Amino acid sequence: MANDDVAELKIGSKVYPLPIVAGTIGDEGLDIRKLRQDSGYITLDSGYGNTGACKSAITFIDGEKGILRYRGIPIEILAEKSTFVETSYLLIYGHLPNKAELSDFSNKLRYHSLIHEDMLHFYDGYPSTAHPMAILSSMVCSLSAYYPDSLDPKDPEQVDHLIPRVLSKLRTIAAYSYKKSIGQPVVYPRNSLRYCENFLHMMFAVPSEPYEVDPDIAAALNMLLILHADHEQNCSTSTVRLVGSSDANLFASIAAGICALWGPKHGGANQAVVEMLEEIQRNGGDVQKALALSKDKDSHFKLMGFGHRVYKNFDPRAKVIKAQCDTLLGKLKKADPLLDIARRLEEEALRDPYFADRKLYPNVDFYSGVLYRVLNIPINMYTVMFSLGRLPGWIAHWREMHLGGDERIGRPRQIYTGTVEAPYIPLMERR
Repeated sequence: MANDDVAELKIGSKVYPLPIVAGTIGDEGLDIRKLRQDSGYITLDSGYGNTGACKSAITFIDGEKGILRYRGIPIEILAEKSTFVETSYLLIYGHLPNKAELSDFSNKLRYHSLIHEDMLHFYDGYPSTAHPMAILSSMVCSLSAYYPDSLDPKDPEQVDHLIPRVLSKLRTIAAYSYKKSIGQPVVYPRNSLRYCENFLHMMFAVPSEPYEVDPDIAAALNMLLILHADHEQNCSTSTVRLVGSSDANLFASIAAGICALWGPKHGGANQAVVEMLEEIQRNGGDVQKALALSKDKDSHFKLMGFGHRVYKNFDPRAKVIKAQCDTLLGKLKKADPLLDIARRLEEEALRDPYFADRKLYPNVDFYSGVLYRVLNIPINMYTVMFSLGRLPGWIAHWREMHLGGDERIGRPRQIYTGTVEAPYIPLMERR
């Protein structure tokens, strides 16, 4: 180190200064933006696991200590005391809303819940076997066609008009996607209902009979959405930022994030957990056998829902969801054999030195899939629910990027490993 603010990189006989960048808490970084210009070298970091792509004031994670905070507020407190609408405002605008701000924001969400009637015809073009995530991503992108005069990411007024529309309409699109998949007619939103209650009504009500939303179910959904609302620079959030860095509109950027979340390594992980628990149940519920298979390199069985790219301790979200599972099942007087298997699997894994030494603790996906089962959410909707929860985080990062003053279009470098130069061989001479 040359001094407290600069690190030095030595390549051969030359030394290159790298300014040290520190946040308010957590990791410090080395600013390498001029490294290639000064030295001709770039850095290589596959998967960007050790690369800071931006500065952000939205979410803080300490994976070693199991800490997750939105705008400085611990996730456990928000899950207990806040609502998803209030948490969304916090993430997007940087502070908890006062009464007037929350009322105005809630009213905008309430009165922007409908989608254009013409969009209902789009659903007719999808087969009944279409995955709801395919419908969700394309329908969100299609929303841009209905707001051609409000797509400039550089215009704060346009952005503020779009934010409640995106938050409200994605909920409606998600519920309609489910109705399409089961062949039921869509159920229009009801402005008298709160955010989560309205979604559940659109999901499960039918025109032929009344439907009352269970307040305990709505409260559990509210908590789940809060826990998924943001998680720093994950794959889908990074995708939203990368697409948005080209000045793509908010709808297009969110649609790209939905597609990134669809992958089984990301948003599809909670579905994989439930499918794993169902497999264990079909095989007699032998948890010890499942753990043994997961440690066998020659076995195709994978223990899903344990370990995390960031957390090297308990995922704080998993603790909250586990407690909610117990509480809700107790209130509903409902037994779930998969939850029993999940509990035994966690207990045995935590006692096993193989998992303890590798710090493979249950993550948020381990219990969220089980809780969605309790809420009667079908398994093909799990990733859609994740999208609905993660939406305010995507919006917050997209907005922060455009307001931050340090925006550059995303353009990673590469280390080329292909042929240096090859001749063009005429077609008739090729073998």
